[in-house]
Amino acid sequence: MKYQRKPGFAIIGCGLIGNKRAGTVPQGALKMACDLDSTRASALVAKYGGQATAEFSDVLRHPEVDIVLVSTANAALAPMTKLALEHGKHVLVEKPGALKAKQLNEIESARAASSALIRIGYNHRFHPAFRKAYELVQGTELGDLMFIRARYGHGGRTGYEGEWRADPRLSGGGELIDQGVHLIDLAASFMGEFTTIDGHAATYYWNMQVDDNAFLSLRTAAGQTAWLQVSCTEWKNLFSFELYFKRAKLHIEGLGGSYGVERLYYYKMLPEMGPPETVIYEYSRPDDSWALELEEFLEDIRLDRMPNPGLKEGKRTLEVVEQIYEKSGYRFGESR
Repeated sequence: MKYQRKPGFAIIGCGLIGNKRAGTVPQGALKMACDLDSTRASALVAKYGGQATAEFSDVLRHPEVDIVLVSTANAALAPMTKLALEHGKHVLVEKPGALKAKQLNEIESARAASSALIRIGYNHRFHPAFRKAYELVQGTELGDLMFIRARYGHGGRTGYEGEWRADPRLSGGGELIDQGVHLIDLAASFMGEFTTIDGHAATYYWNMQVDDNAFLSLRTAAGQTAWLQVSCTEWKNLFSFELYFKRAKLHIEGLGGSYGVERLYYYKMLPEMGPPETVIYEYSRPDDSWALELEEFLEDIRLDRMPNPGLKEGKRTLEVVEQIYEKSGYRFGESR
């Protein structure tokens, strides 16, 4: 799609993630910032420009808003995305995109009726270690991918059980729908669709109605396995993602900040076996995944191509989450 002017943006939800997103918008392109808390919207535009509002209808009516970045609590993601698409706005919506997969079907109907595009914000795909891993998978003889083992966790904070993520009406679940969806999405980006879903979610420590730990065993039709664990009782923040190929192993650890320096370890098996040949890539620069994700979406719009991850990928991820919650006795999007 070609614009007669530079495309204009709006931010919906002016919390931590909304501010991260605002920092990636081209200078002068932010037209509106919307939040139910008008002071948060005002603080964001004071830093990045644009007009503050507490009314989403103002965003929908604005003639220079072409792209909407939705960074609200989970319960508001799908309704606001659907309305924006119905008004012809392109949307980058934060993961998981909805509380339930069926909401993404409704969004697909709205998208199909317009020329607008939607990308679901799984920014971890754009971290440098993952970009390098995708490059190695495409250009290096690693052998067939056998299995993935991944862990992701944090330790919460004082009062965590009182935050919106602990309220199933707002979050749709706990740690699984928060950090877990990142691991499911990343694993699927290497393996494709999962046809066998096993595992469980549990609440071990925090006094809340949603899960604080989840354990997943996902398998493809070809038998590849992704073993994933997420936790908000991980007292030292952790990110570890290991890919096991027949001739090599790739291990990504750290995401920067409290998760430690981001590194990719490439272990190349030798014909005689034994200790592998090892190459370590270290990424100590600031996190640019948010900016790269937006650049990719702008390219999607320019080329009028379907974003990935989009609705199809987002729905598959939420279907996994729903199955695990059902197996575990949680009522997805409701009180337990």
